[in-house]
Amino acid sequence: MIEYHTLALFFTASVLLALAPGPDNIFVLTQSALNGRLAGLIVTLGLCTGLVVHTTAVTLGVAAIFHTSAVAFTSLKMIGAGYLIFLSFQAFRASSQKMEGKSDTRLSRGQLYRRGIIMNVTNPKVSIFFLAFLPQFADPAKGHLSLQLILLGGVFIIATLLIFGSISLLAGAIGEWLSGSVKAQKMLNRIAGAVFFLLALRLTAAER
Repeated sequence: MIEYHTLALFFTASVLLALAPGPDNIFVLTQSALNGRLAGLIVTLGLCTGLVVHTTAVTLGVAAIFHTSAVAFTSLKMIGAGYLIFLSFQAFRASSQKMEGKSDTRLSRGQLYRRGIIMNVTNPKVSIFFLAFLPQFADPAKGHLSLQLILLGGVFIIATLLIFGSISLLAGAIGEWLSGSVKAQKMLNRIAGAVFFLLALRLTAAER
C-alpha cells in the first residue's frame, strides 16, 4: 500500500490545491455568503460527492474518454457552462425580487446538495486533473492500483472538506452579518451572478 510519507505529501498538495482560487471554492464562497454557513457546508458535501464520481471515473478509466474525445469533453463543459449561466440568472433575479419586497425563497438542502454535485461533475477539467494527478502518487509495486487510486481520492476529498468547510464558515458568517441590509443582499446577489457568469465563460474557454 502507499507509504505514509507519500500520503502526507499528497495531502499537503491537496490542501494547497483546495486553497488555490478555482470554480469550486469560489462557488462555495458565493453560496455561503448568499445562503448561510449551513448552505455552504451542504454545497461542499455535494462537490465532494462529485469528487467521488471523478475518483471512480479515473479508477475505471472513464476519465480517459474525456481526455481523448473532443466531442465528449465539449459536450460536458457546455452542459456545465449552461448550468452556471442558469445560476447567474437566478442570482440576478433574486436580487430584483428582494428589492421589490417579494418573499425570500430559500433553497432546500436537497437543491443545494444537487448544485454542488452538478457544479463538480459537469466540469471535465476535474476528471482530466484527477487522471493526471492521482496516478503520480500511486505505485503498482505497492499493491492493487485501483485501491491506491481510491485511497488517494479519499484523501483529496478529506482535504477538500477541511478547506471548503472553513470557507463556508467564514463566508457564511460574513453573509449573515450583511443579511440585515437589503442593499448588501442585493449587492451579494449581483456579485454572485457576475461570478457564475464569469465561471461559465471560463469553463467554455477551457481546453483539454
